[in-house]
Amino acid sequence: MRCNMTFSELITDPIIQAGSLAAAGALVSRVALRNNPRLHLIFQVSFFAVLTALLLYHGIVPYEAGPPTASAVQKVFIGIAKIIWWINAAWALVGFARVFLIFERRPREGRLIQDLVVGIIYLGAVLSVVSTVFSLPVGTLIATSGVLAIILGLALQSTLSDVFSGIALNPGRPYTIGDLIVLGDGTEGRVVETNWRATHLLNGKNDLVIVPNSDLAKARLINISSPDRSHGVTLSVRFAATTPPTAIIDVMRSVLLSSTTILNVPEPGIQILSLDGSAVELELSFRVADIALAGTARNEIFDLIYRHSLAAGTPLATPAPPPASLAETKAPSPMRSAQMRLLDAIPLFKTLTEDEKEVLAKSMSRRTFRKADIIAEQGCEMTSLVIVRSGVLEVTRKEDHRQLELAKLAPGDYFGEASLLAGGGEPGTVRALAFSVVYEIEKSTLAPLLHDRPSLVEELGLILCRRAEAEKHLFDNSSEIAGIHAMPGLVNKIRHLFEISHVERN
Repeated sequence: MRCNMTFSELITDPIIQAGSLAAAGALVSRVALRNNPRLHLIFQVSFFAVLTALLLYHGIVPYEAGPPTASAVQKVFIGIAKIIWWINAAWALVGFARVFLIFERRPREGRLIQDLVVGIIYLGAVLSVVSTVFSLPVGTLIATSGVLAIILGLALQSTLSDVFSGIALNPGRPYTIGDLIVLGDGTEGRVVETNWRATHLLNGKNDLVIVPNSDLAKARLINISSPDRSHGVTLSVRFAATTPPTAIIDVMRSVLLSSTTILNVPEPGIQILSLDGSAVELELSFRVADIALAGTARNEIFDLIYRHSLAAGTPLATPAPPPASLAETKAPSPMRSAQMRLLDAIPLFKTLTEDEKEVLAKSMSRRTFRKADIIAEQGCEMTSLVIVRSGVLEVTRKEDHRQLELAKLAPGDYFGEASLLAGGGEPGTVRALAFSVVYEIEKSTLAPLLHDRPSLVEELGLILCRRAEAEKHLFDNSSEIAGIHAMPGLVNKIRHLFEISHVERN
């Protein structure tokens, strides 16, 4: 190459053009577009196309051996140009291999396959450079390296087993990040990471369990999160054989209908497992939206079974007769009225004396409702406290164009305290979901009791605040509910409505 080149010869020289293009491409690709994957891919493909056109224009074919008549300087230039071309070809192919990450946005699940494809691309580029630039026989090189590969394979047998097991597991996707899986040996945990060698699980104790991919490939695996997040739960309960099974099934239907945790679709099931002279055993089956709710649902169902069976007079079975002394101290009197038994079951009235309960019981009025009957409309002002004796009630609120379910009331629950004690309307419409029996306590009966027991005022105020706290996320736009929840002087307001003077505690 001449040293006294003119400017026009300089800018048309293939070495200058290729070198300038390579430098500009590296600067733009690795600096300007480093944090923009979409534009980076577009630029790589465009740069590769321009570089290919430039080399072909100057008679340089990147994928063929160089001309034997070229000078030493030309051979060096051609070799450098081919290396740059093959590197950019590999980068463009790698960009296409990773492009689905941009659109799918799930990079962790496909990491193993991506890394494998990228490795093959780079290996192919290296072998191509060896063949086209250095004119070495690739076949001989591969055959020579085969002996070394066998030695390394035997030395890394366990690691390679994990790697290829990970590759085999990935396309089938038996689990993904976030799934809860159970292995045949009882290992259970949520998948937090998958890599070439192992899968990482986070168990219920918040411990990280690392399971080699080779073990996972051979293990029996249960994916609790697939095909969806819902999870089935079953529990059994035994009743004394003093009630017909059909009556017990009706009570259990009310139990499942009262639950706010389980799913209504698919419909929960009830099955009689066994029947003998001592007990009727039933199995309840239902689904929850996520396995994390299984424990909460079981606790709720057991509580509802106790309350509904107590209200319906269907006693639970006992494995053995209780001691006589225990039966005498804990068994309620057979002559005790339904009103008294209902007051006994409500924590709010636990502290009342027998005489005070008798006064309340005598003033309570009984009402019955059929399925779909409306007991109280949203916004109405209640003049009595209503206690559920049996059945299931649903409380719903209409807000704008939405119908919100606030609660389901089972035996022992009560409503009316919000309007009765806070002076406002009912937060929602109360409707019977099944044949229901309720008892009402009038305000005129409750007022003397609150005068005699000022501590009940604070307990009722606490109940109101807790309910508002639990329900406020359902209707944040409701100034009425927000006002009850934010009312710092709720207890004082109850005292004012019932004209109760403040009593200092000792």
